[in-house]
Amino acid sequence: MANSHAALNHLLKASCEEAKQLAIEILPCVAQKDETLPDYIQVVESKRIDSTCHNPVGGTAWVFCRAEQENRWDYLFVDEASQVSLADIVAVRHSAHNLVLLGDQMQLPQPIQGVHPGQSGLSVLDYLMQGQSTVPADLGIFLAKTYRLHPSICALISEGVYEGRLTSVGECSRQGLVLNADADRDLRPSGVHWVAVEHSGNSQKSPEEANRVKELYRSLLKQQWVNSRGESANVTTDDILVVAPYNAQVRLLRDCLPEGARVGTVDKFQGQEAAIALLSMTSSDDESMPRGPDFLFSRNRLNVAVSRAKCLCLIVAAPGLGDVESDQVDDLPLLNFYSMLTTGR
Repeated sequence: MANSHAALNHLLKASCEEAKQLAIEILPCVAQKDETLPDYIQVVESKRIDSTCHNPVGGTAWVFCRAEQENRWDYLFVDEASQVSLADIVAVRHSAHNLVLLGDQMQLPQPIQGVHPGQSGLSVLDYLMQGQSTVPADLGIFLAKTYRLHPSICALISEGVYEGRLTSVGECSRQGLVLNADADRDLRPSGVHWVAVEHSGNSQKSPEEANRVKELYRSLLKQQWVNSRGESANVTTDDILVVAPYNAQVRLLRDCLPEGARVGTVDKFQGQEAAIALLSMTSSDDESMPRGPDFLFSRNRLNVAVSRAKCLCLIVAAPGLGDVESDQVDDLPLLNFYSMLTTGR
C-alpha cells in the first residue's frame, strides 16, 4: 500500500525483479495502470482484487479498506508510512494479519489540510515515534545502512538527524567527481560544501544565486563521476538535482539552466537521487524569510535536499543567512543543523 500509484508501480516492478532473481513465481497486480507499468503486472478492478488469484498486489487505502478485503492478506506493507495518515491505517488494518510500516519520519511529513484535534492529524509513523528520531529496538527495526550516500555526506546526516546511527556501505566511498583542470573553484570530489554568494533583500527569488548555480551547473557538465561500482561516466543533466525552497526561485532556475535540467522544490524530489545536488537557499537573511526559519531551516527538508546526493551536495547561500537571532528554543536545533552542513562540523 502507498499513497500514490506511481510508488506502487515502482515497488511492484522491483518485487518482480527480485522474485525473478530468486526463481520465485508471482502473479502481481495493481488497481490502476500507468505508462511505465510493464505487461507482466496485471491491472485489476479494485473490488476484484483477490489473494487467491494475485500475489502480491498494490493498492491505495481505497483498495484495502473494503469489507471484502477483511483478513484477506498475511502481510500488508505500507510504503512511506511517514506520509500516510493515522486514519488511513485504522481503515485498512482489518485487511491483513500483520502490518509492516516502512518509512522515515525525519523526511517530509504528510501533506495535510485543516485542523485535526489531538494527535489525529499525525501520520502513523509520527504517532508511533512520538518525536524520536530513530526507531527504538522495542518498537521496530532501524535500517542503519545507506546504499546511496558517500561517507562524508552520511556522517553529517547521521549526526544531525539520526543520532549517529546511520552509516554508508563500503562501496559508497568509491563515489565521487573526477575534476578536470578547468573545474569551477567550488567543486569538490565529494561531501557537503557551502558556496557563498553575496546578496541582500532577496526573499523568494535570488538572481545572484541563480547565476552562481548556472556557473556551477555548466562546469559540472564538463566533469566525470564514478559510481559505487567504480564505473566512470560523463556528468549529464540526469546526474544533477537543483533544489530551491520557493517556487519563484525554481522558475528562475529553470529559465537559466539547460533544457532537461532537474529543478524543483524539496517536495518534488523526495524518493529520488542523483550524483550531485545543488541547493539554492534563496533568502538573504532572517528578515527576508517569507515563512520563517522553521521552514527554511527545517531539519526534515534539509535532510531530504542534502541526502538526494550520492557524492556531492553544494549549498549555495548568502553568508549572513545563518546569523539568525531567535528567542525560540525550538529554532536552535534547526540553526545548528544548517551550521553543521555549511561548515562541515
